[in-house]
Amino acid sequence: MASARWPCLILALLSGLVTSGFPRSPSRLLEKRSLPEWAASGIEVYSTKINCKVTSRFAHNVVTTRAVNRADTAKEVSFDVDLPKTAFITNFTLTIDGVTYPGNVKEKEVAQKQYDKAVSQGKTAGLVKASGRKLEKFTVSVNVAAGSNVTFELTYEELLKRHQGKYEMYLKVQPKQLVKHFEIKADIFEPQGISMLDAEASFITNELTSALTKSFSGKKGHVSFTPTLDQQRSCPTCTDSLINGDFTITYDVNRESPANVQIVNGYFVHFFAPQGLPVVPKSVVFVIDVSGSMAGRKMDQTKDALLKILEDMKEEDYLNFILFSGGVSTWKESLVQATPENIQEAKTFVKSITDQGMTNINDGLLRGISMLNRAREEHAVPERSTSIVIMLTDGDANVGESRPPKIQENVRNAIGGKFPLYNLGFGHNLNYDFLESMALENHGFARRIYEDSDANLQLQGFYEEVANPLLTAVEVEYPANAILDLTQNTYQHFYDGSEIVVAGRLVDEDMNNFKADVKGHGAINDLTFTEEVDMKEMEKALQERDYIFGNYIERLWAYLTIEQLLEKRKNAQGDEKENLTTQALDLSLKYHFVTPLTSMVVTKPEDNEDQMAIADKPGEVIPSMAFLNSHQPPPTSYYYVDGDPHFIIEVPEKDDAICFNIDEEPGTVLRLIQDPVTGLTVNGQIIGDKSGSPNSETRKTYFGKLGIAKAQMDLRIEVTPEKMTVWSGAAQSAFSWLDTVTVTQDGLSVMINRKKDMALSFGDGVTFVVVLHQVWKKHPYHHDFLGFYVIDGHRMSAQTHGLLGQFFHPFDFKVSDVHPGSDPTKPQATMVVKSHRLTVTRGSQRDYGKGVSVGTKVACWFVHNNGQGLIDGVHSDYIVPDLF
Repeated sequence: MASARWPCLILALLSGLVTSGFPRSPSRLLEKRSLPEWAASGIEVYSTKINCKVTSRFAHNVVTTRAVNRADTAKEVSFDVDLPKTAFITNFTLTIDGVTYPGNVKEKEVAQKQYDKAVSQGKTAGLVKASGRKLEKFTVSVNVAAGSNVTFELTYEELLKRHQGKYEMYLKVQPKQLVKHFEIKADIFEPQGISMLDAEASFITNELTSALTKSFSGKKGHVSFTPTLDQQRSCPTCTDSLINGDFTITYDVNRESPANVQIVNGYFVHFFAPQGLPVVPKSVVFVIDVSGSMAGRKMDQTKDALLKILEDMKEEDYLNFILFSGGVSTWKESLVQATPENIQEAKTFVKSITDQGMTNINDGLLRGISMLNRAREEHAVPERSTSIVIMLTDGDANVGESRPPKIQENVRNAIGGKFPLYNLGFGHNLNYDFLESMALENHGFARRIYEDSDANLQLQGFYEEVANPLLTAVEVEYPANAILDLTQNTYQHFYDGSEIVVAGRLVDEDMNNFKADVKGHGAINDLTFTEEVDMKEMEKALQERDYIFGNYIERLWAYLTIEQLLEKRKNAQGDEKENLTTQALDLSLKYHFVTPLTSMVVTKPEDNEDQMAIADKPGEVIPSMAFLNSHQPPPTSYYYVDGDPHFIIEVPEKDDAICFNIDEEPGTVLRLIQDPVTGLTVNGQIIGDKSGSPNSETRKTYFGKLGIAKAQMDLRIEVTPEKMTVWSGAAQSAFSWLDTVTVTQDGLSVMINRKKDMALSFGDGVTFVVVLHQVWKKHPYHHDFLGFYVIDGHRMSAQTHGLLGQFFHPFDFKVSDVHPGSDPTKPQATMVVKSHRLTVTRGSQRDYGKGVSVGTKVACWFVHNNGQGLIDGVHSDYIVPDLF
């Protein structure tokens, strides 16, 4: 069965060592060398330590890397850490030759003003971006003078969630070179006592086994991994490291009683996870999107997962399938028991599911909810059973009731708080915030299913989490007037293998006894679990606090409170939302947490000046403009604009392309690329046919002038069909298209290929080509014009935007329902892109990237109305007053 990972500690450590201002590519870092990495680069990372202290499930993690520049010139050193999305960064310090530059957590709006000011000077670097399914990547780089030492230290915290009967700390370790002092150390303190502890690594060899130690006794557990230099080598004579992969620590605690309460310094935490209870029978309705966009692998994986889930259903359970596309259909008219015969019939039904039509989320959900309500009202299911709705979709509602707020209202009213809704969003072409808000307000949660080869295992893994309810209607009660600031204390379900955690503050820190009751409905009867704590005995039991960090329960309470306030905020409006925001912000600032409401401002030395950087908490989005200065990987797409003006985005991995036109008046200047981090901007001015041209109402337009600027270099380049003019500060130089010439200066290389094209490169990783289109000088209608091609943009930052620049970010599109159009040579289809469903037409454009004389035909899906629905906003948003 699938086992989803719940990470405490997920770390990727990379020393990006460069001399040109950009980190070297991972592929080059992995090559075997005859000399050590630092001998070639000059930077030696001589110490990397990962220290994790876990106290009562609350993890305090510190990552420290030390390096020295042994070269005779300044070098750039990068520090990368992958951490869980559920974690909050609490501190970062950068120390160079004994001088420490600390991070400071501020309200996001205040930090953003400081950041914007720094951006305008072209001297900033953002620090955090999304990285994979469950990770965020923290990255910072700094120039280190010859002979200088640098120390990076990052601290973050999170509450470990119990999943399938265990807690897991998952480390992704990639030092990328041999490190003299490499250490992973985890100390675990659990007052209940540790029942099991294990550690393993994907890269462990026989030689490395002795470097890994793990032990536990009573309340303490310890794991350490300290490989020597020789043990780190990928082979006895190699100078590269074999430490590259996953390092996993799992543990659980003793459960002699169902609950455990701990009190420190006036704050308490209450853990509840009963064992050995019979499973409560459940009625499950699977509401499945079978619209056209689910065709192919997504549908196959969904069916595979459903077949496996059917095998795991218990005979006491009840189920049904609701399929929605443009309309709604059901397997059975009402719930049926999961008998062997019915399960076999259900499998046959699942195998027969096919995709079709549009996406009617509203009616699909309401049909499933109605079925569960009716079964309960008609006593068709056991009295002591529970109900669950599981909905899977890969897109947005586009038929029937398609307004998200109205769908939420309909679903909320239909469920009436009686049972949970779990929403599974397949891929990225959907409104995940809507799915999450709807699930949260109906006591469930949302989960993104990533489009990958293991999507069926992701679906199965989700089902395992909710397959075995042991209690329903759970309430955690405390003495009246004795508790303040309580976190969530009511839960619709307690599932086997999970854990309920409640925290709060005591009114009277000097009270002698503390009592907590947990009430819930079981499969057979109603249950009350009582936990009584003698405060003096508790104080004695926690004398071992020197082993841990003393205010852990207070920080655990703050972490849990902020997390829950932010969840409530997603469905709040008006004054309620403002109050929740204020509470979460105040706690984030007080406890120095980087949350969605705060940012960490980091000041670092650059060229004898202090340079500002910001660490933000990314939201649940695809890597995009929200993340500051995260360098893109080499682009898989190919972008250009040429002709009338035709914008073309080729996507090789799909063997397909998207194109659109921008129809504007001659003289209009359009923003093609803007990167506020690198300071690079490209604008283009439109020209039209000569006056007197026939069909003047539909006359063609082209780009007749390009303006390329690099703010940090005080550089401007103007390209016209006649010449190229370069301004470097106040100095000006001009070159004709009749020249064959190469121009180089700091950070810029321009090569003009006489009367054909010119290539402009800004260091390694940014290259544009401008193509010259010349027409007969006496042509009655047409002018010479320019084409613009992005050959390489992988060093542009993730904040890059513009009509072309926005496509530097990862994006996906799906084409379905291909059918004949009004022109039989140009089929039409439905495209789902950026959460929009568009009607597109098959056409073709020319690619002159290899020269005007060798233009190749490129088939593409044409997006109408000036690219509306494909581009962010509308095309007029990209009109700017002038070239520079």
